[in-house]
Amino acid sequence: MRGPTEIVTEHIEIQTKGQSEVIDITERVASILHDARLMEGSATIFVAGSTASISTTEFEPGLQRDIPSMLNTLIPKEQPYHHDNTWHDGNGFSHLRATLMGPTLTVPFAKGKLLLGTWQQIVLIDHDNRSRHRSLVVQLIGQQ
Repeated sequence: MRGPTEIVTEHIEIQTKGQSEVIDITERVASILHDARLMEGSATIFVAGSTASISTTEFEPGLQRDIPSMLNTLIPKEQPYHHDNTWHDGNGFSHLRATLMGPTLTVPFAKGKLLLGTWQQIVLIDHDNRSRHRSLVVQLIGQQ
């Protein structure tokens, strides 16, 4: 027989450099799960803000360079954007990149561990054109 479902909500605060910087947050999420002592359920990771995204990748130096390069090919910084004409902040590209990738990721967990692949990490990607303070919400829904 299973126990009651619990919801745990925590925050992760991160200072970023921007420019589609890729930051590994896997251990921070795993630590929140460990402290919550939940055994089975789902972890939702959400970045508050319209110029950053959450995803998974193998966190290694090549991909840390390849991801920004790929994003610059798809959504170039240098292209004119209507957003920039409206707000004059030069980060229209970052909003589009964040929209493409999305602000949320859900990862299942069992036996108190995130069910990620061997080479899969949870990453924050900050697309803005400047450094930012980012606030992430980690919400666990599960059972002990």
